[in-house]
Amino acid sequence: MVLTTQELIQSLRNEIRILVHLCGKAAPEMLDYRPTPAQRSLIELVRYLTIMGPVLVPSVKAGSFLVDQWNAAETASKSLDFDAAVKSLASQAEFYASALSAFTVEEMRGEIELFGTKASRGQHLVSMVLCGHAAYRTQLFCYLKAAGRPELNTMNLWAGVDGAM
Repeated sequence: MVLTTQELIQSLRNEIRILVHLCGKAAPEMLDYRPTPAQRSLIELVRYLTIMGPVLVPSVKAGSFLVDQWNAAETASKSLDFDAAVKSLASQAEFYASALSAFTVEEMRGEIELFGTKASRGQHLVSMVLCGHAAYRTQLFCYLKAAGRPELNTMNLWAGVDGAM
């Protein structure tokens, strides 16, 4: 395995840290920003992030997408205001530590098929959850820049800190 479980946990915790940092750059008037009518708004994106990992991890563990759990989480997320969504997102750091520690090495290496892709559970966790966080982090960064935060830079996006490049 390329990453140990602990390294995956640390990587996901870092993603959450950076996402929470970026959320701290959103002003109330930015929450309804969306690049086009068909795309999520900024608050919808953050709400989505509250459910993505917490449903995909148990789905990977189970070896099948937990549709009912996804639908329930999606419905619940729609009632979150921005502060509650950010708090929920921040709680994922501990969720990942607990949930991923419950995987055995054999489970991580075990092959499953999700969304038409056969891969090990570990590969699914990296490609869907870890990479998903990095992708949506970049989307959130772009939303913030377009909605009125031109001072944000590479340090905010990749290091999760304010600072000059």
